[in-house]
Amino acid sequence: MKKITVVGLGPGNPDFLTVKAIEKLKTAQTLYIRTEKHPTNHYLKSLGIEYETFDSLYESEETFDDVYQKIVDELIAQAADKPITYAIPGNPFVAERTVELLQEQYEDLEFIYGVSFIDAVLTVLKIDPVNGLAVGDALSLKELSNQNYNMIIQVYNKMVVANLKIELSRYYEDDQEVVIVKSAGIESQEEMFVRKLWEIDHYDDYDHLTTFVIYPVEESMRRKKFDDLVQIMRTLRGDEGCPWDRKQTHQSLRKYLLEEAYEVLEAIDLEDSVLLEEELGDVLLQIVFHGLIEEEMGYFNLDDVTNTLSQKLIRRHPHIFGNETADSPEEVEKIWAGVKQEEKPMEYSERMNSITKSSPGLFRAAKVQKIAREVGFDWDDVYPALDKVLEELDELKVEIQEENREKIEEELGDLIFAVVNVARLLKLDSELALNLTIKKFINRFAFIEHSESAKNKGIENLTLAEMDNIWEESKNKN
Repeated sequence: MKKITVVGLGPGNPDFLTVKAIEKLKTAQTLYIRTEKHPTNHYLKSLGIEYETFDSLYESEETFDDVYQKIVDELIAQAADKPITYAIPGNPFVAERTVELLQEQYEDLEFIYGVSFIDAVLTVLKIDPVNGLAVGDALSLKELSNQNYNMIIQVYNKMVVANLKIELSRYYEDDQEVVIVKSAGIESQEEMFVRKLWEIDHYDDYDHLTTFVIYPVEESMRRKKFDDLVQIMRTLRGDEGCPWDRKQTHQSLRKYLLEEAYEVLEAIDLEDSVLLEEELGDVLLQIVFHGLIEEEMGYFNLDDVTNTLSQKLIRRHPHIFGNETADSPEEVEKIWAGVKQEEKPMEYSERMNSITKSSPGLFRAAKVQKIAREVGFDWDDVYPALDKVLEELDELKVEIQEENREKIEEELGDLIFAVVNVARLLKLDSELALNLTIKKFINRFAFIEHSESAKNKGIENLTLAEMDNIWEESKNKN
């Protein structure tokens, strides 16, 4: 195996080629250049330097990863019996995936420095990276910090820009200015202009020499992230914070968590995305609030919460993160239940008792019934369950006639439990079904309240028979 020498061609202007790079390119026995689409290549041709490119792979392969691996495979194959020189745009160690792959897969490598296009962009914009610079790849953009200069490279075309716009919208407002630099370091082609984030995908003038730069955003203008929320809450809970927020405890906040959760459900039922965004934020506030209270007491912090949750999700999805398979929601539920049992071995009755007592009764009843079904203590279809409802109804009637308050309460609970069984066997959510009925009742009652009879006589003065007639009329309306 012979040596592979990797040469940096700089940003595109021949003036940025180092003397050592030129000497190596002139004397190379076999020279490969990753792509013809680099301005320095014209200068190499003027010197009579011959080379081959890998541009054909960009057409034949489906992904950039496939292209880069094929390039590396070919270089290694050619280096089996002769030294190879491989030239790439910019600096070998800046945004060059083929160099990363070569380092992973080949040992005998030599590198010749090249000026990075990042240097050229910084020069165009007169930015000092010491003040905070983050560089990201448009094809695989990771976390950004809108407190730094963010430079985004490899903005190849409009399709890349369209995807990039969606990602940037997570960090910036629509009217955020995006500085666009094209052909940095190539004097005759160098351009710099500014567009708003919302309009960047309205244009087609992007190519492989395009870079986006977004300047640091003032604190008051930048979009807030989860860490910002945590810091705001720490301030509110701090010694100089809000008296109300500082006073709160787990117990005093308990009712708010429940209220906010129900408001999320209402937003879902209304299919109101704007309201849902707000209500999810209110629930998140409660989670952060409780987490910070524990952090202050030294028991755990919010990082512990996210770590515990992440580990649990990985453990309970062995069909995704492990070797098990599951092709249906039912199979997933069995896997989930099995993993939970391994984590906390319990008898079936213990599992029933472990269902939180503060959850809605209809929800808790359905959970208990599901656990009983695991050992076969359940009906195969809904009809015996319907018979059980009628049986419980008859028993309730008897106790009502006997005027036994304690027994009436017991039999009423049995009747409701039996109705939940029917809903479960029909694969319906009894809580949701009840809420739909409540909504229907309110709508029909409103029909009575707004009827001509109610307006003329007052709803309080209508007889039950009159209201029943209007009620029946409302059934044809809603």
